[in-house]
Amino acid sequence: METFELKLAHRDGRLAVLEVGGYINNEAGEAIAGTAKTLLAEGHRILLLDLAGTRIINSIGISLLLEVLERIIEVKGTLAFCCLSPSIAKTFQIMGLAQYARIFPDRPQALAALSVDS
Repeated sequence: METFELKLAHRDGRLAVLEVGGYINNEAGEAIAGTAKTLLAEGHRILLLDLAGTRIINSIGISLLLEVLERIIEVKGTLAFCCLSPSIAKTFQIMGLAQYARIFPDRPQALAALSVDS
């Protein structure tokens, strides 16, 4: 299995970017959720998860991302994803994440669109 990595790549005003690499399972999902909770507590309201380094996510990982989405909706924020593999994009469609989160093909497009929102 791929080693999970999580890095705070950018933080500016209301926007924070997390780079996620490796397999998103329960441990990785909890790490993402914990970091998102901290960022929201610090006042960030737009979270972009760059999944360029992620090829697989399991059902527990998805459920933890849904919890992150619920927290962000509660504070009237925005959850966005970029650089999704085709299988993760399809999973997000099936599980409903794509309905409530913004999805971008790459980070530059995401940052351009989300910077307007912040």
